[in-house]
Order: sequence, then C-alpha cells, then structure tokens
Amino acid sequence: MASDLIRVDDDGVLNLTISTGDAGTALDHALVLGSREALRAVTRGKLEAGAVLLRGAGKNFCAGGNVAAFAAADDRSDYLRGLADDLHSTIEFLYETELPVVAAVKGWAAGAGMSLVLHADIAIGGRATKMRPAYPGIGLSPDGGMSWLLPRVVGAARARHIIMTDQILDADRALDLGILSEIVDDASVEQTAHDVAAGLASGPRGSYRAIRRLLHHSATSTLGDQLTAESASIAALGSTPEGVEGVDAFVAKRAPDYAAARR
Repeated sequence: MASDLIRVDDDGVLNLTISTGDAGTALDHALVLGSREALRAVTRGKLEAGAVLLRGAGKNFCAGGNVAAFAAADDRSDYLRGLADDLHSTIEFLYETELPVVAAVKGWAAGAGMSLVLHADIAIGGRATKMRPAYPGIGLSPDGGMSWLLPRVVGAARARHIIMTDQILDADRALDLGILSEIVDDASVEQTAHDVAAGLASGPRGSYRAIRRLLHHSATSTLGDQLTAESASIAALGSTPEGVEGVDAFVAKRAPDYAAARR
C-alpha cells in the first residue's frame, strides 16, 4: 500500500485514504483492506496514533461503491456480501481503537462514503460538499452502518425520509442535521480536517478515548448505568499521567504538555 495513502504522519494522525481518482472516486476495496490492517495494528499496539483522518485522494471524499465492479461480478450477491463484510470489519476495528475520528469531506460523499462520514466524531465539509444515500438509485439497501447511525444523528423519521427518497444533502443541510461539524472553503477542507486531527492527537488521548467510549455506550445505556460509567471513567483518568498533568497545569496556569506526560 502506498505510504502516502495509509500512514501515520509526524503529528500522530493515522491517515486512512478510502478512495482515489480511479474508478470515479469510488470506495477502493484494497484501501479498505489496508485501512483495516492499519487499525488492527493500532489495536494490537504495533502502531501508535492519536487520531484517525478519513479522506479521499481524488476530487471527492468517496462517491460510493464501484457499481461497474458490482455489475461485472460473476455472483453479484456473493461479491456484495464480501465487500460489505470487509467494510464492516474495518469499521469495527475503527471503533476498537477508540481513537477520535475526523473526516475531510470534500466533494461528494455518497453511499458507503456517506456511511463513513457518519462514523466520524468531527466531519469537516466544504461549500461544495454534497451527500446522498444512493442505495435506492441502484436497487440496493444501505451498508457501512448507515441504517444504524443516521437515525441516531438525525432522528428515525428524517433518516427514513432521507434514505428512501434518496435525498441529496448540500453542505448547509448536512450541517443543520448534525452530519457535518463545520463548513470551510473547499480548498481548505483537507488542511482544516488534518489540523483538527493533529490537535486531537496532541491532546489528552486517554480523555478522548474515554469520551468516545462513553458517548457510544450512552445510546444503549440507562441513565443510572451511564452515571456509574462516568464516575468510574473520571476516577480512572484522575490518576493517569495525562490526568495528573492536565489538573496540575490548570492549577499552575500553564498549558498542559500531554506529550511529555505520555513519555
């Protein structure tokens, strides 16, 4: 895999490229598999990173699945099942790392591309960013977790409407719905998203992991269970090097040095 497409940069950001200019910026299966291996390495402690950046190397974030490849498959059902299973296992490793995830959503994010945006904690879009479920347009149903995440982001009724009518969401609408976190100039999407990811990677990594874990578990927790989890989490972080450094820096009225605390 080309080092510039899947790599950890000097800022501690794991860059995962999911599409290139080939095949109309469709989701690249080889890059999905490469991303899975990189994320697996993080979970096994063989690769260190502080944040994940999802990006596309072409003009779009990701224009969805490679429909021409779907059509050319000898057994379309078996082929689609394999693609979905590979994408889904990659997403599972994305969550297992517990790293904060930023998406640089330039141009189109359609189909599985839109699904992947939904997995980002922070999604940076441009003025020309557009999203579309795209599945009904080719007679298929969602993959990549769209049917689970979109209702949680926009509400069940809106999710049904968006997916079933195959709505095109412009950047402003996606921001209003909470799918995008911020809109910047199109030329600034990549740099802004990287800067956000780098800022997270340089921050209190244990804190971000705990925040992500608490927020994800809250969807299926009772209030009582969530309060118990919050108490346990803040107590555990209080005695970590990052937790100690954060509190001591606040009291001393200085900027915390979390990188030094991790060493």
